Amino acid sequence: MYTLLLAVIYLIFISLGLPDSLLGSAWPTMRLEFDMPVSYAGIISMIIAGGTIISSLMSERLTKKFSTASVTIFSVFLTAIALFGFSVSSQFSMLCLWAIPYGLGAGAIDSAINNYVALHYNSRHMSWLHCFWGVGTVISPYIMSMAITHSIWNDGYRAVSYIQFTIVIILLLTLPLWKVNRKSYDSDNNSNEILGIKGALKIKGAATLFVGFFSYCAAEATAMLWASSYLAGTKNITEEKAAAFGSLFFIGLTAGRFISGFFSEKAGDHKMIRIGAFISILGIICISIPVSSNLPVLIGLIIFGFGCAPIYPSIIHSTPSNFGAANSQAIIGIQMASAYVGSTFMPPLFGLIANHISLKLMPLFLAVFVVLMIIMTETTFAVVSHKHK
Repeated sequence: MYTLLLAVIYLIFISLGLPDSLLGSAWPTMRLEFDMPVSYAGIISMIIAGGTIISSLMSERLTKKFSTASVTIFSVFLTAIALFGFSVSSQFSMLCLWAIPYGLGAGAIDSAINNYVALHYNSRHMSWLHCFWGVGTVISPYIMSMAITHSIWNDGYRAVSYIQFTIVIILLLTLPLWKVNRKSYDSDNNSNEILGIKGALKIKGAATLFVGFFSYCAAEATAMLWASSYLAGTKNITEEKAAAFGSLFFIGLTAGRFISGFFSEKAGDHKMIRIGAFISILGIICISIPVSSNLPVLIGLIIFGFGCAPIYPSIIHSTPSNFGAANSQAIIGIQMASAYVGSTFMPPLFGLIANHISLKLMPLFLAVFVVLMIIMTETTFAVVSHKHK
């Protein structure tokens, strides 16, 4: 049962990744149908991000009241309905409306499942699970591409919604499996007390960890969004090649999470974060080397993605041991909210910098957030280790 439940959780992580890359792959076609500017995709993504932030902050209350399994099933169902809603939308305003349950469902799943895995599975599974999230983000653009090529974009959203509905059915059929960790099936801890944001901020080391997680996600999301533009705008690479080369970061990230799973248990979460940060800095240095050859920047993107790979899973996995199992759901929920704030608002900030100053500042922008992440996470671990002595 333990192994079968783990397989179900892997499936949930794929389902988490499926919707994340749909809008980006479909929007060039969707915007023409709705007669909307390119920038209006940002409105939809901001609404989705707002929903994920709200549901992440509510995750502690929801899991204590309804259990991790119940919250997960309902949240996947909510995203399935929202994706189907996208598929039948005939106006831009309808997309904005369906973006609300889309975001609310995604944030609740993310927080609840990450906490569950951090409590009950070792660090290698956390790394591999986040690798499977990457698998989901790769599958859905392919589905959308097939839909646009052979039919219309609506069918792409409809197909992914059907996959999500199927996952809901699988989750309902496997509901008894969650009893393998009965304590978490009923409630992730025996206390009904709600820690909340104020309570979490009072815990020593928590606030700096939130800032560290925000910083990491700001750097990761900036690289995801702007890598191709950086290559096209500063390295005289054609837009077509730049779009392809931009995927090098994702390759490094996904491969890195797969590989780090083999070492994370022995090295420990703190060391994996340090190793990842060091490799990330090496990647940024390669990206910023001022030479005529494009090879250093392309290698640098892979290295930066590879360095980023263990940081997110290791920060999440270390939470119960750093702050206690009773507090982990509240703290992971706020971590998720911090992550979404960083990934939602910092890439557009760099966009403004690129427009008004230069795209060449991207390595410096990444370095600022990576260094801030290092300072904040090291501060947290220093406080926690002192507290445990």
